[in-house]
Amino acid sequence: MKKPFRAAACLLAGIFLLGPAAFVPAWTPPGAGAPVQKGGVVTIRATGTFDVKLDAQTAEERTGGVAISRMSIDKHFHGDLEGTSKGQMLAAGTGVKGSAGYVAIEQVSGTLHGRTGTFVLQHTGTMTRGAPRLSVTVVPDSGTGQLAGLAGKMAIRITEGKHFYELEYTLTPQAES
Repeated sequence: MKKPFRAAACLLAGIFLLGPAAFVPAWTPPGAGAPVQKGGVVTIRATGTFDVKLDAQTAEERTGGVAISRMSIDKHFHGDLEGTSKGQMLAAGTGVKGSAGYVAIEQVSGTLHGRTGTFVLQHTGTMTRGAPRLSVTVVPDSGTGQLAGLAGKMAIRITEGKHFYELEYTLTPQAES
């Protein structure tokens, strides 16, 4: 009985991480990332592509037929963000067709518009009877090196199997603590 749940949980996790373009708000093509000023704060847009590898870890069956899975995430970013990330994802599928959820944390290490450092992305995704929602946010105060003070959100789009990202961010210089 556990193998069908593992397969279902992995499928749901794949849909959320690799899935439909409906998760993504309006997309700006690469190269259209001019800084935008909002009330004294300059928002910068970074765009590019990424490759992702998911490895299923463990799956558990819960009461009521809920499938829970855990996966490792390994990404390689190209474009305005050049780097890699490693992370973990938890996903749950319900007995209702098209309803599921996932959370993930990944630490990104690389160069963003010429600045080197690390930062953490937090994913929260839900699907309610086929209607998806996804939020990918930079964890506050997670930036290191030249990326200290980074804040922002990432949109993900998949077209014909190719993964694209758009990171809208601000970078506030941090005082030494």
